[in-house]
Amino acid sequence: MNNFDLKSLVRSNIWELAPYSSARDEFTGNEGVFLDANENPFGDKNRYPDPHQRELKLKLSERNNIPVDNIFIGNGSDEVIDLVLRVFCDPEKDSIIVCPPTYGMYEVSANINNINIIKVPLDDIFQLDTEAILSKSAKCIFICSPNNPTGNNLHNIEEILELFNGIVVVDEAYIDFSDSPGFINKIDKYPNLIVTQTFSKAWALARARVGIAYSNNNIISLMSKTKPPYNVSGLNQDEALKALSESDKFNERVKIILKERETLMLELSKLSFVKHIYPSDANFLLVKMDNPKKVYNYLVSNNVIVRNRDTVVPGCIRITVGSPEENSILINALRNYTD
Repeated sequence: MNNFDLKSLVRSNIWELAPYSSARDEFTGNEGVFLDANENPFGDKNRYPDPHQRELKLKLSERNNIPVDNIFIGNGSDEVIDLVLRVFCDPEKDSIIVCPPTYGMYEVSANINNINIIKVPLDDIFQLDTEAILSKSAKCIFICSPNNPTGNNLHNIEEILELFNGIVVVDEAYIDFSDSPGFINKIDKYPNLIVTQTFSKAWALARARVGIAYSNNNIISLMSKTKPPYNVSGLNQDEALKALSESDKFNERVKIILKERETLMLELSKLSFVKHIYPSDANFLLVKMDNPKKVYNYLVSNNVIVRNRDTVVPGCIRITVGSPEENSILINALRNYTD
């Protein structure tokens, strides 16, 4: 992207913001008598966590060959989304672009921050309408790839990065289930790129709420000074570090999910009321069927919980790929379903 001017996109008050300096900013050692942060001296969880998540960032840096200064850790990807809006978008003034059907928190977070939303729907095959996107004026665009709820990788993202005059957020929550290399290795090429990832999906840490953003060091610095000082608990940092140390377990679980995804597609295709199974690069399937509300309610009555997406993609439910045992229960229940 030529002639990129970061300052022109950042809210002026954020650009000038002096960040809060916590006790753990001023002293970063591990040994000593700590009387600086008004902590309770008793207990084993009495100390504030590292506000900069240094150890976790170092492990991610080593794993992905990306400098620590290009990594931000958030309280889930939802905090990353919110921070992008707070850093770049003035309430009641600026706009963002979203491409429905897509992850709903982009819109919710924009509404919370009182930011205008421009919707440019995906086309008939769930791909970006690049011409329509580039005809709009907005501070940011949010692109989910693999997309939720459709499950597919989105094309033409690099064209958007080259030509869109704003911040491009590529949400890669499901990238570990895809053959795509993703975009984290392109943050040096595109100064307007922010890539978000998460420990919630492939790393099996949804309860821990640990999200990641990769971008150039200037954007990461702006996000870091805007976040709350202790935004990710020490308990959750420890869980993420533990997961990163168990790469064999991670790889095996992903392998099982991918195998089960194929098995689930095959078994679903045998059901007469299933009309179409959309190709998936994620850990879920979007399935078009007759009377999805009735199917959803039937499954709930059998203690199998899926997601009714009929209001988002007409005629569809979204099914997460579970364990082999869970998937077997789902298929057996559907085989007994009657229209």
